[in-house]
Amino acid sequence: MPFRALSLIFLTLSSCFLVRAQTWTAKLDDTIRFYQATDVGAVVVGTKKSLYAVDAMTGDILWRRKESTLDENDVAPIPGTDLILLSFEKGSRTRIEAVDALSGDTFWQSEKLRGAVMHLAVDIDANLLAVVLAKDAKSEAHDGCKRKPVVHLLDLGSEIEMMPTRWPENEKDEVEYSLDNYQPPLFADGRLWLFYEGVTSYDARTGNERTRDKFRINEEGLALTEAPPVVDEGFIYTSGRGHVRAISHSTGKVEWEAKDLGVTPELIIAGHVLYARTGGQFTRLKDGEIVERGPYGVAAIDAGSGRTLWKYKGADKGITNLVLADGSSLIIADHDDVITIDATNGKRVSRVPHHVKRPAFALLNEGGQVVVGGQEDIAAFSVGREVWRGHYPPPGRGALRTIAAVAARAASLYFRFGGVASTAFRGIQIARAVSSLSSLSWSGLATRSSFSNLQSLVTNSARSYATNRFKAFGVAARVRSRLSVPTAPDIRSGIRDRIVERRPHNVEDRLLDRLDPAHQLDRLSRFLLHRDRLATLHGNWMYFYTDLSDGHGLAGINIQNGSLERQVRVRDLDERFITDEAAEMLFLANGNRLLAYSVAND
Repeated sequence: MPFRALSLIFLTLSSCFLVRAQTWTAKLDDTIRFYQATDVGAVVVGTKKSLYAVDAMTGDILWRRKESTLDENDVAPIPGTDLILLSFEKGSRTRIEAVDALSGDTFWQSEKLRGAVMHLAVDIDANLLAVVLAKDAKSEAHDGCKRKPVVHLLDLGSEIEMMPTRWPENEKDEVEYSLDNYQPPLFADGRLWLFYEGVTSYDARTGNERTRDKFRINEEGLALTEAPPVVDEGFIYTSGRGHVRAISHSTGKVEWEAKDLGVTPELIIAGHVLYARTGGQFTRLKDGEIVERGPYGVAAIDAGSGRTLWKYKGADKGITNLVLADGSSLIIADHDDVITIDATNGKRVSRVPHHVKRPAFALLNEGGQVVVGGQEDIAAFSVGREVWRGHYPPPGRGALRTIAAVAARAASLYFRFGGVASTAFRGIQIARAVSSLSSLSWSGLATRSSFSNLQSLVTNSARSYATNRFKAFGVAARVRSRLSVPTAPDIRSGIRDRIVERRPHNVEDRLLDRLDPAHQLDRLSRFLLHRDRLATLHGNWMYFYTDLSDGHGLAGINIQNGSLERQVRVRDLDERFITDEAAEMLFLANGNRLLAYSVAND
């Protein structure tokens, strides 16, 4: 496999230049169309001719599969496993394969599931996989796109509006469409919950419908106006149509409904209180523009009865995500100020100007400072005063839409690799984690290069953060007697197809075939250790696309102290770039080459 070592120069705080090791280039067989990171340290790359898996640390080709028909929507990693789903659609013939990310072997395949992969939900304990598919999800960008999504062959009943994966300058260009404008499904208490036309639940084993509460999603043509669902021991809490609902696990019935709150894109539960953020920044489906919708504020709801305890309406100029600093303080930011609210009565405790342009997020760092940021500013505050600040405007060259997408993508990387650990005190993390003890969900939202709504990425990426729940199904499971990693006998996505466990005829260049058993074990151990590290990773760096001292690229700012600790100089930054913080690498495409840069600190 041809590859060329690259050097990467970093500027440290003492202005010393260091040449970074362990950077590489993987030269592939044609122009790169898409690339995605996986939890096990393999980067899945699609060209016009083939699908590759590349070792994130070394650039070695793990395997290559000669397929020229795959789009990004046809490839989806199954969360909490070492498998990826591939969808092959050719005319009226379609098949879905679950493929080992490390070997390229097919674990199972089915010709009963048809369409591009939109959403996934996995119940790790029950070995169940829910796949949401949509056929022919392509159209001209200005036409809009409505399709009838199918879950396991369970027809949802009607067409729903989809979101373009990008908004090209030429509206006549054909684009792929996605379901990124909806919350992905999840498993809870033996039922599969869907959030496309309101809330629907099915018995996970039989497919029998149990709950149906229908209402309009994507209010006013805006994406993700509904909150990611929150689950505790007794209820699943959802929002939509200005209402917040509590649905009982045991009966599947709506136990209570809090009305007339307004657009509610975020819910947090702490003890017996459910906090709801109303208003925010949203992506308009027809053109990708970011718009703001109110009313802006916070409501506290009794989680047992649905009674509204108080409402705060003082954020009348926009609002960021919610941060629960401790058991008694809520923090938000509007266009002008960082605002602390007494969580017991909704009264404002303090307000301090932040001077951050279009703030999109707020978080807590390890020192208890409130960090507020957007696409080009970041600042920290403590006890009513500013502690540190950084301003990193994007380069003034290139298309404005591309610059905005790159800037949003850069900042959102933090929330994929550690934002959950820094947005609230520990009690909130336990409450949020109830829904992910055995259930993991996947949406393509975090991988879309043209989705420039940073606030939506922040709010939704936190829910898809990796957990310790993991099972190996592919080649790693075959050495389970020597690796201390849980494995499982099968995962069949609710269908009874035969498990094939075979190598397709068009899989070539398998690295494991060239390694002796001892080196195979060493390589597989490293991939699984990568997954373990990812599950416990607490990221420290917020990235900004900006002008550096010698050209432009990515600036990595330590959110703990505001220091500029990482610089990645890139002449032409591909807007699809991704990072793997567990491997401490950044990847971007240039023609038929996948480039890797080390972002490791000494």
